[in-house]
Amino acid sequence: MHDEAFSYTRQTLGWPAPPVSRGPTEAPAGGGPCEGDVEVPGGAFQLGAPYGPGFIHDNEKWAHERRVEPFAIARAPVTQAELAAFADDRGYLRRELWSDAGWAWREGEQALHPVHWRRDGAAWLRRDFDRWVPLEPHRPALHVCWHEAEAYCRWRGRRLPTELEWEVAASGEPTADGRLSSRKRRFPWGDEPPGPERANLDWRALGCVDVGALPAGDSAFGCRQMIGNAWEWVADDFLPYPGFSADPYADYSQPWFGTQKVLRGGCWATRARLIRSTWRNFYPPHRRDVWAGFRTCAPR
Repeated sequence: MHDEAFSYTRQTLGWPAPPVSRGPTEAPAGGGPCEGDVEVPGGAFQLGAPYGPGFIHDNEKWAHERRVEPFAIARAPVTQAELAAFADDRGYLRRELWSDAGWAWREGEQALHPVHWRRDGAAWLRRDFDRWVPLEPHRPALHVCWHEAEAYCRWRGRRLPTELEWEVAASGEPTADGRLSSRKRRFPWGDEPPGPERANLDWRALGCVDVGALPAGDSAFGCRQMIGNAWEWVADDFLPYPGFSADPYADYSQPWFGTQKVLRGGCWATRARLIRSTWRNFYPPHRRDVWAGFRTCAPR
């Protein structure tokens, strides 16, 4: 977790990319866009981590039944090209797209476009550590705060998924007749640990890959890259699950309940041995230094 924080701090400061010692890696499978929504059935679902071996954070404990209504969620996160369209349509200047808290943040920051972006004529450049590069249109938008994600969704006539919907889309399964199964996967693709053919993790690419890459990592419903590549904001405040009790490190979760928003799924700098579909990350809604993006849902 600290390695990941070191990496986004280097990005914030404009330092060179972290030095990483590793052998050669093959390019990930697939590439390009990954458009459209998938339909997810409603039903009962066990939200949270089940009892079992291995380390689990206190905020994931324990799996408890929730009911979810049918919903449609994007197959992939919002891309750099899609966020550029929002900026080009004066999205950062249109008060009607922002909540009161979001507009207060935008005004205080004087945010006119995504952070680490600048104009180059009619095009955009983004800063990748210590160098400026053209946008990679099919890669996830990064360094997006929750307020920006909410405003983008309003502009598109969409919404952020709830934490429950995100976890259902990532780890649920359909039955043969199209209902929501009682079975839950540890990862979108199944119970096997992440590998390079399924998820962009472990600093392997030193950045994001196209949202169309890594089809072997798809969830049962067809969502791509719900583990790795970019953390994804969800709609919910960070709150305890029923029956919560703090682990020995009491200050990990408990002080932050009600003051942060939830992110799911990990990013390219997350360690494969840490991440799973029940992992709950959390940051204040104004933070856009972290490796965070988002995916959207169709309106209810």
